[in-house]
Amino acid sequence: MKVVGCARSVDKIEKLAAECQSAGYSGVLIPYKCDLSNEEEILSMFSAIKTLHQGVDVCINNAGLARPEPLLSGKTEGWRMMIDVNVMAVSICTREVYRSMKERNIDDGHIININSMNGHSVVPQSVVHFYSATKYAVTALTEGLRQELREAKTHIRATCISPGLVETGFAFKLHDNDPERAAATYESIRCLKAEDMANAVIYVLSAPPHVQIGDIQMRPTEQIS
Repeated sequence: MKVVGCARSVDKIEKLAAECQSAGYSGVLIPYKCDLSNEEEILSMFSAIKTLHQGVDVCINNAGLARPEPLLSGKTEGWRMMIDVNVMAVSICTREVYRSMKERNIDDGHIININSMNGHSVVPQSVVHFYSATKYAVTALTEGLRQELREAKTHIRATCISPGLVETGFAFKLHDNDPERAAATYESIRCLKAEDMANAVIYVLSAPPHVQIGDIQMRPTEQIS
């Protein structure tokens, strides 16, 4: 399998690609620089993938961010950033992936949206209320996608994976003016790890063709909300 990993900064992906290669893993991880808040860059990325690798068979919409912008006092810029990355980028990538699959008569592809438990419940923390709204949108988009794929009489599947607290750089982006608070987010409980998310993706992709996994909701055992 060839995996194209896109990000605004590809340093970490390049490092991971080197680690995978030195470990002797099968497959190839290909870093690609792309700002997912910019539609032109997204379309350019899909064009490059078509030219270099024919197309996309599996898409994992993993990008997401939160800004500390409450509903009553938040900055429009922060809201728009969350909409652009958490909702618009997911929708644009999904559309382009489906086109790629249809062009090549791929009938068994898979689109996986990395959602959040915040897309299923609203926690009493004002800094994540707008973020939660964008993740509720991902919940609706994934189910809408599933229905449209059925209407198109295709066997392409759509799945959400909705984690609770995962130890990533997410909190440091949310609390970028308070790194101590961000670090404390991950120190309070034993969080999910990136490996846990990867295992969930593998589980989804390993399901038999007749099995449609709609949503995996997973959180740390110690997490309350």
